[in-house]
Amino acid sequence: MPATRNHPISRRSLLRSLGAGGTLIAACGALSGCGVPAAYVPAGERARRDVSDSDRSVDFANWPLYIDTDDEDESRRPTLEAFTRRTGISVRYTEEINDNDEFFGKISPALINRQETDRDLIVISDWMAARFVRLGWVQEMDRSAQPNVAEHLDPQLRSPAFDEGRRFSVPWQSGITGIAYNRRLLGREIRQTGELWAGDLRGKVTLLSGLDEAFALLMQGNGVDITRWGEDDFDLICEQVDKLVRRGHIRRFTGNDYIKDLSTGDVLACQAYSGDVIQLQADNPDIEFVVPEEGAELWSESLMIPNLARRKRNAEALVDHYYDPAVAAELASWVNYVCPVPAARDVLADSGDEETAALAEDPLIFPDAAMRARLAIARDITAGERTRFAKRWNAIVGL
Repeated sequence: MPATRNHPISRRSLLRSLGAGGTLIAACGALSGCGVPAAYVPAGERARRDVSDSDRSVDFANWPLYIDTDDEDESRRPTLEAFTRRTGISVRYTEEINDNDEFFGKISPALINRQETDRDLIVISDWMAARFVRLGWVQEMDRSAQPNVAEHLDPQLRSPAFDEGRRFSVPWQSGITGIAYNRRLLGREIRQTGELWAGDLRGKVTLLSGLDEAFALLMQGNGVDITRWGEDDFDLICEQVDKLVRRGHIRRFTGNDYIKDLSTGDVLACQAYSGDVIQLQADNPDIEFVVPEEGAELWSESLMIPNLARRKRNAEALVDHYYDPAVAAELASWVNYVCPVPAARDVLADSGDEETAALAEDPLIFPDAAMRARLAIARDITAGERTRFAKRWNAIVGL
C-alpha cells in the first residue's frame, strides 16, 4: 500500500460561504407562489424503480484529487477497481465538484423539478449536506445493506445535528478546522484561540473568509458549545473580528491561499485545515497544527444518494466498500484527512511499511482520545439565519 502525499489542495479550502446556491436556497421558500414547484420533496416522491440488478454500474461525482490513484498511471483508481472486481459493478467516476455552491446550482433545477440528476452518488460538505436533507433532496440509505458502515463508522460522526442517526449521509472523509502556526518564527507555542490576538501577531494572522468555515472555531474560542450556538454568539464574534480588522490585527481573510502565506512566513499563525497542514509539515517541520484547548470543529464531506437515482443499491454497495477497514486505510494513506473508519488505523500500523505505519500514529488522521475530547460538530446555519449572517460576515470580510 503506497503512502502518497502528493495532492496539493484541500477540498475544504476550496469552499465559499455563500454563492449561487445560497441565493437559490433563500428563494426556494417563495417558489411555490410563482408557478414553480415547492423545493421540498416529500419522502414518498424521492425514489424511483431501482435498476441496479440489470444495470451493474454506478455514477459517482466527487471533488478533484480526493481518491487514491495508481503511482504508475494516475487515471487508475485502485480502490474503485477493487470494488468492480469484487462486485462486478463498474463505476463512472467524475471529478466535477469544485465548489459546493457551483455544484448546487448545477443539480438543483433537476431536484426542484423532480427530475433525475444523472448521478447515483455525490460528495458534498456537511453544511451543504444539511440543505439537501432539509429540502428532502436525498434518499435514506438502507443500513441493512451496509454492514461495514454499521460496524465501522466513527462513533463521533454517527449523529450530526443535520442528519441525526446518519440516515441520509455517510462521511467520505473528515477534517479539523484549527490553528496552524510557524513555531520557529513565532518563538512560542499557541494553545488557545485567544492567543491569536496577542500583540506580537498583529498583521501576521489570517482567518478563513467563508462564513461556514470560519465561525465555529471563533465561537469555541469564546467558550461556546457549537452544537447549540445562538444568534447572540454569532453577533459577538462579528463584533470581535470587526474590531480586530479595524486595528489591523488580521492581515486578511483567505481561502486555500493561507498555505502560501504560512509557507513564506508572511503569516505566522492562521485558521487552517488539518489536511493541509499534514502536507505543509512534509516540507516544513516548523509548521504546527493545534486543536485549541477550548476546542475545534470536526467536519465531514459526505456521500449522499440524490433523489431518483437509478442505481441506489449499487451506490449503497460502493459506500459500504469504503467502510471496509482495509479499503479505508488505502484511501486514508493517500488523502491524509481524518479517517472516518477508526479500524483502518490497525491496518496501516500493520502494513510493514515504515512511512505507511507512521500515518497510523498521526493524530490528524486518527485523533487520539485527548484530541477527540476537544472536537465538536457545529450545528448548521439554518435557512432562516443565513441571509442576515452572510450579509454581516461578508461585510467584515470584504466579500
